[in-house]
Amino acid sequence: MCRVLFVQASLLRVLLMAEPGIKPTAPDPEGPPQSALNVSLIVLGGAVLILFFSLITRLIFPATDPSREDNPGHFVGEVLQVEVRNGCGVAGLASTMTAFLRRRGFDVVEVGDSPPFNQEFTMVYDRIGDLEAARKLAEAIGIPEERVVQDIDPEEFLDASVVIGNDYATLKPFQE
Repeated sequence: MCRVLFVQASLLRVLLMAEPGIKPTAPDPEGPPQSALNVSLIVLGGAVLILFFSLITRLIFPATDPSREDNPGHFVGEVLQVEVRNGCGVAGLASTMTAFLRRRGFDVVEVGDSPPFNQEFTMVYDRIGDLEAARKLAEAIGIPEERVVQDIDPEEFLDASVVIGNDYATLKPFQE
């Protein structure tokens, strides 16, 4: 950038002090055009600034680890993250169960269907190895402890899953 200003100032001085009849010399046609060099320097400087900013940001705010801890027992007593699935195919059951659980302080993070819709009994599945948390969920919706099954899945980031079966009419959310 300084070189450009120097060249421009030199050209201006030559033009102002030129004697009549003498033409100033043109820049070397074999060299790269000055505007292309300027644009290249600006782009390169911007890239360096972005990389520097990224480095500083990464050092100040390190990335968080999304994996669960090996011993999730301390989750009991905190808000349980729950998935609700409709396993019998009756419309609106999962949304009714979701509203019921949310009113009672559970964090329902996923709602949907569980085809092929032939679930006979409502089940609670422990997903992280914390049967006590799954039993709390079962008690809240009114199903017996025998229908709490441990099905640990480290790929799922929730505490338990509820799959609503054909016995839904006997559950607390559908008796209110």
